[in-house]
Amino acid sequence: MAKLHDTIDDRIRKFIEAQKMFFVATAPAGSAGHVNMSPKGYDSFRILGPNEVAYLDLGGSGIETLAHVRENGRITFMFCAYEGAANILRLYGQGEAVTFDEPGFEEKLALFPQFPHARAIITAKIDRIQDSCGWGVPFYEYKGERDQLVRTNANRSKEEWREKRYKSNAVSIDGLDGLVKPNV
Repeated sequence: MAKLHDTIDDRIRKFIEAQKMFFVATAPAGSAGHVNMSPKGYDSFRILGPNEVAYLDLGGSGIETLAHVRENGRITFMFCAYEGAANILRLYGQGEAVTFDEPGFEEKLALFPQFPHARAIITAKIDRIQDSCGWGVPFYEYKGERDQLVRTNANRSKEEWREKRYKSNAVSIDGLDGLVKPNV
């Protein structure tokens, strides 16, 4: 049976901080389009307050999360216990995004000092916190982070990295705006 919580308390914070992976789910407005769910790793999630969180969007081949958040704000984060007691935690909320070329980005990037490149920071006001049994989630052994994404980003100049992001992340699979290059 699912249990609702008013805030991210110390127990929930400890559970989130112990997880090595989480999932982010978003969808476009209306009944058309694709629901997107993305796995996230690295140390890329922060709890900003009892009902506010942030995650570091390092980038990838798609731009669905950013496009959906910008269109309607709906976002869900899911954490699963792969060791210890069975548990699934979902944080439902309204998100906002700031990308690497927008005001306020550097301030938010400071939350993640180990990452020099990031596509966006997504923050969310959480309006529903729910955990459930997680009995169907298997045990997994954590062996470490894959280094390809961080290594690839580190091997490009800042300008090369920016241009690659604009080129490959301009439009979502549903035709929504992704990264929009500012007029200079």
